[in-house]
Amino acid sequence: MKQTGQGIKGQITWVEGNQMPLISQSGETTRSERKIGEPIQRKVIIYPLTKISDAKMENSLFTVANGKPIAQVESDEEGNFEVELAPGQYSVFTQEEGGLFANSFDLNGNIQPIEVEKGIWSKLNILVNYKAAY
Repeated sequence: MKQTGQGIKGQITWVEGNQMPLISQSGETTRSERKIGEPIQRKVIIYPLTKISDAKMENSLFTVANGKPIAQVESDEEGNFEVELAPGQYSVFTQEEGGLFANSFDLNGNIQPIEVEKGIWSKLNILVNYKAAY
């Protein structure tokens, strides 16, 4: 990973299926033996900071985000990615088969917002969980 410049780096993991705690016959609540996320390879697409009102969503995925992508990068097989960016505020999506995925929002209605500061690598781990039930 780069030590100079600035941008976003992190890891992408995938979760699907029932993620609810299980209750054993003795009445104890336990977590299943499943792993919490499996690293996946995905295209990460960076847009200018985007509000929910400026995007269109269908079936838990965004089909349209306002503006043009600023950058995109493919994560490696372990889900790790990094993309060098100018200082500023951005929205981060992963490319899925049916559209763009993001599941984090701030109080101003911005989609998966992140700020990049001069000389600092901002960390963003993305949990792609639109096929999971909680």
